[in-house]
Amino acid sequence: MVRIRLKKFGTKKRPYYRIVVQDSRKPRDGTTIEEIGIYHPIEAEEKQISFDTERVRYWLSVGAQPSDTVRKILNKKNAAQ
Repeated sequence: MVRIRLKKFGTKKRPYYRIVVQDSRKPRDGTTIEEIGIYHPIEAEEKQISFDTERVRYWLSVGAQPSDTVRKILNKKNAAQ
């Protein structure tokens, strides 16, 4: 199954995540199908979340399942339906 989930970057206590489309059997930091956004949890509120809404909607329409955390992030920006 294809999942939309977070891929971790950054350093200790300075996390930085990319929102990626990835096979659910792959490890968290493994190869991805597509990178569709970023998430900076320690940035200012308006700079925390950035993603391509059209690509998110496309992947959701073809059956990709968002992780719980990504679902919350997308709901903050009203991208998930």
